[in-house]
Amino acid sequence: MREFSEAYLERTREGMWDDSRQALAPLALDSRERVLDVGCGTGELSRVLVAESAGEVVGCDADRELLEFAGEHVPVIAGDALRLPFPDDSFDLVVCQALLINLPDPAAALAEFARVSTDLVAAVEPDNGAVEVDSSVPTEERLESRARRAYLEGIGTDVTLGADAREAFSEAGLDVLETRRYDHERTIEPPYGEAALTIAQRKATGAGLADDRETMLEGAMDDEEYDALRSEWRAMGRDVIEQMEDRRYRRSEEIPFFVTVGRVNGPQ
Repeated sequence: MREFSEAYLERTREGMWDDSRQALAPLALDSRERVLDVGCGTGELSRVLVAESAGEVVGCDADRELLEFAGEHVPVIAGDALRLPFPDDSFDLVVCQALLINLPDPAAALAEFARVSTDLVAAVEPDNGAVEVDSSVPTEERLESRARRAYLEGIGTDVTLGADAREAFSEAGLDVLETRRYDHERTIEPPYGEAALTIAQRKATGAGLADDRETMLEGAMDDEEYDALRSEWRAMGRDVIEQMEDRRYRRSEEIPFFVTVGRVNGPQ
């Protein structure tokens, strides 16, 4: 399973659910007594669940360092999504966000979620193949699309799962009730915050692309193609910084997330 830093999780999930929580309506959070957030990371979704739920929310993640951050908001416990450290029927809702896309067998995880739930299981998963980028730097959209394609070809899990999570739910023995779409939009515009400046710097140095080099080379991309992409990427990053200095840089990114909800249909 991929590992993520606290800074990465905060950067990619910042502002999610601030504009609308309508896609979470099928979870009936106001009627829940005990909710488990699996793969909670630093607790971004956990905080939303606490705000919307009438009952207790518990966070669970395999990364103990991330749990230190989540623990500031909810009770937490370290545990593997495939071997949850809870007895059967411990919760009436088990939910995860951007977790299944990082697992080789999503259905196995969902079956484990169903084991500890008496009622609902829900997954909030993106389709990373349908991300849309608009930038004031002309080359940014093209290069990001190229890098994304190379990454998708090399990754070993289905990071485009999104709306197709229904199949994994059915395989896990859950009755699929509903799937709703939520579009998470991230924008960068003046005045630029520290996170935006860090992203720009990582583009200019190629550090961000370097993080995914090994994965890209697992697909159709070879070393020469990667080096050429990285060279263009760094030039694009310098253009971003130049526009930032003139307060001209603007960027928007829209990522579709799909909230799939299933009901436990009997003893697991």
